[in-house]
Amino acid sequence: MSERFTVEVPTPTRQFAVRLSATRRGARLARLLTERRLGDWGEPYEAAAQVVAELASNAVLHGRVPGRDFQLLLELRPGRTLRIEVTDARGDRIPRLPEPVEEDAEGGRGMAIVQAYADRWGVSGAPAGAKTVWAELALRGA
Repeated sequence: MSERFTVEVPTPTRQFAVRLSATRRGARLARLLTERRLGDWGEPYEAAAQVVAELASNAVLHGRVPGRDFQLLLELRPGRTLRIEVTDARGDRIPRLPEPVEEDAEGGRGMAIVQAYADRWGVSGAPAGAKTVWAELALRGA
């Protein structure tokens, strides 16, 4: 009697990382690069682009230190989970859970948008007093 062996070939993790200037232009570029990279990978990018736009905008508005950039990391993991990480220079400014905002307020909705699109999100420390805000999205449909 012969034995049958099943070999599982893990799906490779795809990664894209880029360092961008902590400016409005850098934040816009983060979103555009996300759309391009996920499109190249054949994955839907609308939800991820929204999350990146908010996290990059927060990095520029609240995490900026003159002369220091922010970093964007996209990691497509097995099971079609996308992890987005934005690392900025201000480890002392931690985003909080979203709170209700007045309808006519000009800001304050960023993390609520992230929470609406992401399956999970959080914050971790990074070297040199920096922080990484991350979000994970289960990608659905192409």
